[in-house]
Amino acid sequence: MKKVFTLALLLTVGLMSFAQTNPVSWKFTTKKIADKTYEVHLTATMESGWHLYSQTQPEDAIAMPTTFKFTANPMVTLDGAVKEKGKMEKFHDAKLGASANQYSKTVDFVQVVKVKTSVKTSLLGELTFQTCDDKKCLPPKKVPFNIPIG
Repeated sequence: MKKVFTLALLLTVGLMSFAQTNPVSWKFTTKKIADKTYEVHLTATMESGWHLYSQTQPEDAIAMPTTFKFTANPMVTLDGAVKEKGKMEKFHDAKLGASANQYSKTVDFVQVVKVKTSVKTSLLGELTFQTCDDKKCLPPKKVPFNIPIG
């Protein structure tokens, strides 16, 4: 009985520490680049040994790409697609026969937006990402955001 309790305790502690693993932190900022035009920066910083996947993946990829969903706002227009700024790593795992476009340390996702008036507003939405290290991948995670503009 004591062994069962000890095993259950170790398993619970192990699952709790795994559930609390959060090797990616996000920072959201804006930069005015012209009259009524802003860059919105969604910057990911990964702990050492962890990586995050690009929005675009090779055909043989099994990794989940990072995605962005923006909530409609009549005061804001998206200007083009989200661009990635960082050192992309092209990874290939011969054992799995899979490739991935990934970032380590940091990546800055940039969306240019135009506002219709000089009234302050916000860009709302949700991003979804997956992160892995050399031994495991964590389940995809959704991060809501509300970024003031203006």
